[in-house]
Amino acid sequence: MALIAHITTGAAWQEAHQAGQYIHPSLMTDGYIHCSTPTEEQLLAVANAHFAGQAGLVVLLIDRQRLTVPVRDEEFEDSGRFYPHVYGPIPVGAVVQALDFPAGVGGRFSLPDALQAFPRTLFP
Repeated sequence: MALIAHITTGAAWQEAHQAGQYIHPSLMTDGYIHCSTPTEEQLLAVANAHFAGQAGLVVLLIDRQRLTVPVRDEEFEDSGRFYPHVYGPIPVGAVVQALDFPAGVGGRFSLPDALQAFPRTLFP
């Protein structure tokens, strides 16, 4: 198992459960669903840059090996940092856990405690 993460709303995750798959609007606009590694370096950078102060969020922990569509690690703006991009819908069966992701003091995020339970070797 190799885990990647995606931040979404609890409502969008509930809709995905009913549909059997998760589709983010970026799949239509960018051609892929933006993801990150479930680490401080990537997950928190994304959360604090794009979701600061938002409520009702969850982090989907996705097993890359359960995906039936391509996943490519692509460089962010010549930064030397590579983020996973999922080139198709994410089946709900590929999501091993959905963690509540509340913003903390000042609207900033910290890693959910549950992520500490996963061995770091699962984060590519």
